[in-house]
Amino acid sequence: MDYKKTAQEIYEKVGKKENLVSAAHCATRLRLVLADNAKCDAKAVEDIDGVKGVFSASGQLQIIQGTGTVNKVYDEFIAISGLTAATKEEVKAAAAAKQNIFKRAIKCLGDIFVPIIPAIVASGFLMGIMEALNFMVNNGFLNIDTSGSIYVFANLFANTAYVFLPILIAYSAAKAFGGNPYLGAVIGMLMIHPDLQNAWTVATQGVLRTQSVWFGLYEVDLVGYQGHVIPVIIAVWVMCFIEKRLHKIVPAMFDLFVTPLVSVFVTGYLTYSIIGPIFVTIENSVIGGIQTLLTLPLGLGSLIMGGLYSTSMTPSITSSWQPLLSASPLP
Repeated sequence: MDYKKTAQEIYEKVGKKENLVSAAHCATRLRLVLADNAKCDAKAVEDIDGVKGVFSASGQLQIIQGTGTVNKVYDEFIAISGLTAATKEEVKAAAAAKQNIFKRAIKCLGDIFVPIIPAIVASGFLMGIMEALNFMVNNGFLNIDTSGSIYVFANLFANTAYVFLPILIAYSAAKAFGGNPYLGAVIGMLMIHPDLQNAWTVATQGVLRTQSVWFGLYEVDLVGYQGHVIPVIIAVWVMCFIEKRLHKIVPAMFDLFVTPLVSVFVTGYLTYSIIGPIFVTIENSVIGGIQTLLTLPLGLGSLIMGGLYSTSMTPSITSSWQPLLSASPLP
């Protein structure tokens, strides 16, 4: 196979250098981000010697060539195009920048929640097992020593990821937003600080403490953010916004001390006084609206929700299965 010829033909059919944003490769595919996909003749690319399939996914043109072949074609392609070799992460970032704001928001949420799924799954499964055991013990179906260390510790382990969920979300969100994940974790800790009233007790005890903010302009409830997601993500985004700008303006000799201090303190005050109260209200309103929708008579709510869900999922499902439809040997 003439790898240089294959690379040259791909280069010409995708629109040459003026239409190329970045290029990388994985085990089997050449991954290109194009300035204008309409300028690429995908059908002609499929007919090039050595190309086993072509498809677009997540803003990338992926050209399937197979293990071993793609490395050699990629080297020739970089030499011909004059592009700088990029990593898969850099190509993904370039592709994401081209997507509309809705798709970028969905990708951002995926970047935040996908890494913490194992922790949630582990606690969720264990919680389900322990709830089932508790039910059977309390109703006389099983005779188990519930004072044993395994049983007691398992009950503690079961809800750990959910008790400290804001910290997991905050850490992951800071990484997704390009900030310091440990400062993000501090924001998560700040939102479930033990000096705040546990949010789960408000329903039975009411709000026990309030605090005047902004020099007495108004008062906020000193309640933690257990069980909340949106306020945590917004707070961490603000922290990352402040942190990244401080890195640019604070002299290097003071950056290590000034940037973390200001980022956490300013974000913390904004979270307690503005971000938390506002976005908790918004989050509760959204949840309440969905619950109301699901209770509509004759199953109308479920019909609407199912229609919206299937519509929103169709593009992602199509993208996920596209490699198989294109006869891809490997991801």
